[in-house]
Amino acid sequence: MRDLAAGIRYLGQGQRWVARHGRWWGFGLIPALIALVLYGAVLTVLALFSGAIAAWATPFADGWGAPWQGLLRGLFVALLFAGALLLSVLTFTAVTLVIGDPFYESLSEQVEKDEGGCPEGPGRPLWREIWIALCDSVHVLLRAAGFGILLFALGFVPFLGQTVIPVVGFCVNGFFLAVELTSVAMQRRDVPVRERLRLLRGRKALAVGFGTPVVLLFLIPFVAVVLMPGAVAGATLLVRDLLPADEQEPEEARVQAPQQGY
Repeated sequence: MRDLAAGIRYLGQGQRWVARHGRWWGFGLIPALIALVLYGAVLTVLALFSGAIAAWATPFADGWGAPWQGLLRGLFVALLFAGALLLSVLTFTAVTLVIGDPFYESLSEQVEKDEGGCPEGPGRPLWREIWIALCDSVHVLLRAAGFGILLFALGFVPFLGQTVIPVVGFCVNGFFLAVELTSVAMQRRDVPVRERLRLLRGRKALAVGFGTPVVLLFLIPFVAVVLMPGAVAGATLLVRDLLPADEQEPEEARVQAPQQGY
């Protein structure tokens, strides 16, 4: 419970930081606005064709009478759109971070400077940083997709699928969203994506406490855009807790760490 509360607290601290630094908040809005337009278009198309997708995916129900055919396909559409919304929350962050890599890197650096002490970073060119961020995001999204498929299937289980599974789904998405948001500060410390996952798995409550409220808030239209700069700032503060400066390992040790843990 202590880590869970700490995760929520870091989210609030990040939002307060950007509230005190309005210029950085506006700076961080730019990539989020670009991503919002892209995702709005995709979700609109999905909503328009969801009925046709449901009919294509359930051909066995073509001969069913009312109301069973409508109930089944209505449930399919609801689960499809709910899954798309949850997936969009996670991928929105990943895409926004890739689009806004130089924006959020600068914002995160400023947060660390204000807190006292900012790692110098690996000194890679910008194109290399963006490529690494893209590859890392794909790695995380593939893992999240595996859980998403399982939870989508369990969503058809009576009662369980309408009560427990949605809660578990939000927590799982919250964990992976925390992985994505901490990637900016972690990448500056040259921590590989597998090591990031290991570190956050070691403190799941902290990651879930930070990421799950973000997932819930991001479901509200336009809130994702407004909160994204503060979420990056809060994630930077979380990483400073997870990897204190005096406990960070040298690069050679971090490269060997995944081999020991997997």
